[in-house]
Amino acid sequence: MNIAIIPARGGSKRIPRKNVKLFHGLPIIAYAIEVAKQSEIFDEVFVSTDDSEIAEIARDYGAKVPWLRPKQLANDFATTLEVIQDAANKLDVNSDEFNSICCIYPATPLLKPEFLKQGLKVLMDGDWDYVISASPVSDPPERLLSLGKSNEILMHFPEYEMTRTQDVPPTFYDAGQFYWGKKISWESARPIFTSKSTILELPKEIAIDVDTLADWHYAEYLYGKNRKDSN
Repeated sequence: MNIAIIPARGGSKRIPRKNVKLFHGLPIIAYAIEVAKQSEIFDEVFVSTDDSEIAEIARDYGAKVPWLRPKQLANDFATTLEVIQDAANKLDVNSDEFNSICCIYPATPLLKPEFLKQGLKVLMDGDWDYVISASPVSDPPERLLSLGKSNEILMHFPEYEMTRTQDVPPTFYDAGQFYWGKKISWESARPIFTSKSTILELPKEIAIDVDTLADWHYAEYLYGKNRKDSN
C-alpha cells in the first residue's frame, strides 16, 4: 500500500497564498492531487495543511484532509521531514498496512504520473530510504569562480582548473517535485540527503521549483506550451 502526502501550508511568503493561487484556471494544488490520482499507484492521497481554505479545496479535488497540521509545523522553520513525519505517525495510528509514502509538493503543475511510478520502482528495487526527484546541473560547480578583495579571480575548486567540462562528473540539484520514502524512514525521521538515498532524474523542462513569481510565470509558459504542443 502506498500513500501520497502533499504538504501545503497557508503562510507562503514569496508568493502569498501560493498553494491555492490560480494556475491556468485551477488552484495550483489541484495539479499535485490530480497527478497523484492519475498515476494509479496510491491507495490514498492526503494533504497536510494548517489552513482551512486549502483543506476545503484539497477535498474538492479528491484528497483527504483528516486533520489540520499543528501551527508549530507550519512556520518558516518547519522542515519537510518534520511535516511528513508528523503525518506518517498520525496515519500509522489508523493503519499499519502502508509501506511507502511519497511527499509531492503542491506547486508541481508540470509533474507527470510516469515519474511518480518510476520513483516508486527505484525505491522498491533498491535498499534505499528515499528516492529524490533531481535534475542535472547545466554548468559544472567544479568550475565556479568568485572574486577576492581586489576583484581577483578565485576558483572554488582549483584542482579542476585544467579539467575539461565534459570530463567532470555529472552533478544534480533537488528538483523540488517529490520525495519517495519508505514508511519507516519518514516515521523515524531518517535524514534524506545521505548515502541511503538516490535520485530519479527528471528533465529540466519539468523540474521547475516554483518559489518566486518569475518561477510561476515560467511554469505557466511551459504548461501552456506543452498543452498547445499536445493538441
